[in-house]
Amino acid sequence: MGQQEKVATSLAGAVSEEISASLTAVDAELAHRYPGDPGTRQPVHTVYVPGDTFTSGTIRSWGDQALKALDEHAPDAASFAAVLGIPDELAAPVHDRVRAKLEREPVEDLRIDFEDGYGPRPDAEEDEAAARAARLVSEAYGNGTAAPYMGIRMKCMEAAVRDRGIRTTDIFLTGLMRAGGLPDGLVLTLPKVTYPEQVTAFVRLLEAFEQAHGLPSGRLGFEIQIETSQSILAADGTAAVARMIDAAQGRATGLHYGTFDYSACVGVSPAYQAGDHPAADHAKAVMQVAAAGTGVRVSDGSTNVLPVGPTHQVHEAWRLHYGLTRRALARAYYQGWDMHPGHLPTRYAAVYTFYREGLEQAAARLAAYVAKAGGDVMDEPATAKALSGYLLRGIDCGALDTGEVARLTGLTRADLDAFASPRRGGLTVTAP
Repeated sequence: MGQQEKVATSLAGAVSEEISASLTAVDAELAHRYPGDPGTRQPVHTVYVPGDTFTSGTIRSWGDQALKALDEHAPDAASFAAVLGIPDELAAPVHDRVRAKLEREPVEDLRIDFEDGYGPRPDAEEDEAAARAARLVSEAYGNGTAAPYMGIRMKCMEAAVRDRGIRTTDIFLTGLMRAGGLPDGLVLTLPKVTYPEQVTAFVRLLEAFEQAHGLPSGRLGFEIQIETSQSILAADGTAAVARMIDAAQGRATGLHYGTFDYSACVGVSPAYQAGDHPAADHAKAVMQVAAAGTGVRVSDGSTNVLPVGPTHQVHEAWRLHYGLTRRALARAYYQGWDMHPGHLPTRYAAVYTFYREGLEQAAARLAAYVAKAGGDVMDEPATAKALSGYLLRGIDCGALDTGEVARLTGLTRADLDAFASPRRGGLTVTAP
């Protein structure tokens, strides 16, 4: 041991106290506005089904149709991998996990659509469809056939359809309450939001419903669908989407990009309306920055190219969807929309390949960080958080197994939770 250093200071303790007092409001603001990731599972996709076609067998039907498409157009691991360009060493693991997923849990998030996918109907018809949706969702959660997340997309808050959207929301939520209560996986999606005031209005609607049923304030959250240019850039030049998150008063759970409405809004020709268009990249980048740290998650949109028809046509659509999904994952858009059962094989193939090809490197980096072992990459706490989040997302969707992650990292699920988000709870892990 060397000579012990003498420690000297120049400032009185009152200086630190004064500075802390001056930042008290800022500290509270940071904690309120930027609480971090909620630490819950995020589905890899959202499936949209029109309100008049949704049945108790929809989820299983989607899985069966996806399996049939695999059997018909890529009956084994090698052929499936060849179509999508999956590395040989991952062909069998990805294929086997995709099939198992389609058999066990083909849909992670389902939205019963009363907006564009449903269209204008006589009031009595939509009333009945909304009540039926509530009954079927409640029954699905009761008998174990539900997707982890389910809910509705109502019509928007624009004047022409506002009353109809409010009524459908009321009927659906009231039906759930009468059938036993709101399920934990309930999700509501508010479409075509242009002004923050529309978000405020929806908050008022949910507050009124909670009060009517004696529910805790804030029990009902919702996703905000970004489908207009005005939701990205307001007339005064501000990022309207950031103001929308604020207007939601803590109820916003997600920002969902609407590929085709947004593309049309900014004048993109139909042939070029896609998730990788520069206009889409800009919108999603603004959404991502606005949502960062708030606990609000960002979802990519969909492709309208369906994998139907002869095999060569299905393969082309699969390659497009697989490539768009991989591109989104690399840009940290971990969720997207799927509009057809034939999209499920490539959704899960892209997601599983993304997590399995990076498993060993991510696990090794996190293990080295925890052990303070150094290596060829010097990771910081923020990166350790991202590495843990990567592994947790892979586990949650079925791409990775808890056991193999524990073997490679030496960490439990609780350890990963603690690294990824303080809101997840779990064990306290000592970090460098």
